[in-house]
Order: sequence, then C-alpha cells, then structure tokens
Amino acid sequence: MKSKNAPNNVLVSVVMGSDSDLPVMTEATKILEEFGIGHELILTSAHRTPARTTKFATTAAGRGVKVIIVGAGAAAHLAGVIASQTLLPVIGVPIDATSLNGLDALLSTVQMPGGIPVATMAIGKAGAKNAALFAIRLMALEDKKISAALLAYIEKMARDVEKKQESISCRKS
Repeated sequence: MKSKNAPNNVLVSVVMGSDSDLPVMTEATKILEEFGIGHELILTSAHRTPARTTKFATTAAGRGVKVIIVGAGAAAHLAGVIASQTLLPVIGVPIDATSLNGLDALLSTVQMPGGIPVATMAIGKAGAKNAALFAIRLMALEDKKISAALLAYIEKMARDVEKKQESISCRKS
C-alpha cells in the first residue's frame, strides 16, 4: 500500500482517518519536506476500512517506514489500531472534528491501554507539526545528517526569537 506520490525512500507515513483531516496533517508534511524526509500520505479508517488499515499497519515496516504519524478526529481509534498491529513508533494527532473541539479525539488517542503505546501530540495543526518534529528526533538518534539538520532548525528558532525581541524593543523606544 504505497501512496501514488510517495518517494521510494519513505521513512514516515502520515495517515489520516478522513480527507477532511488533510489541512491539519499538511502541517506534518511541510516539516518533513523541510527536512527532506521521504514520506507518504495514507487515507484509511479504523472503522470504515478496517482491512485496509490492517494491511497498511502490518506492511509499513517491511516497506522501510520508520515512524507513523496518525491524525484522526471524533472517536480517533486509528492510531491505537495501527499501534496494535506494528512494532513501529506511532504518533497520534487529535483532530478537531466534532462539537467537542477535539477533546474527544485527544482522550481517545491518549488513553491507550497498557501495552499499546501511542505518543500523543496536541490537538490540531500544532500537534501535527510537533508530530513531524518528534518523528525527526526519533530518526536523528541513528542518523547524523538528520541530527545536524534538527540542530540547525532548533538554532534557527532561537535566532528568530532574538530577532523578534529586537523588533519589539525597537517599537518601545
């Protein structure tokens, strides 16, 4: 099960339970692209396409995937279902898809039973961005090139804060 647009060196699968999750999960793909990390976008549902979900989860590692990022809203069982069928690290991104503003998805994602770990990020776009950065941190443990790129990214964030401080200081004068 490979995304049509996926490069041959897919290291991260970005999985969504619904196409309406794409605006949020695009934040993860932007970060992965910035780091040059091969990734794919997969649409599958724990409830509507369970066989497809199982096939994805059980074949991802064999295709070279290192980390799976999963976004889902409402009942948000997708990350847990995938985590129960793979040894790969799974990072959950709760999506704000209901009148509960993502709280239902957060609780469904974070409250996994013992033995089925899912690292859970914040609700929405910040969570998707952090999921990608967390995946990159995991891969940086064994890849010096990714580690160097991550360090440069962190240093740039610090420089950006300093520039913003200078801008604020100049306005007060």
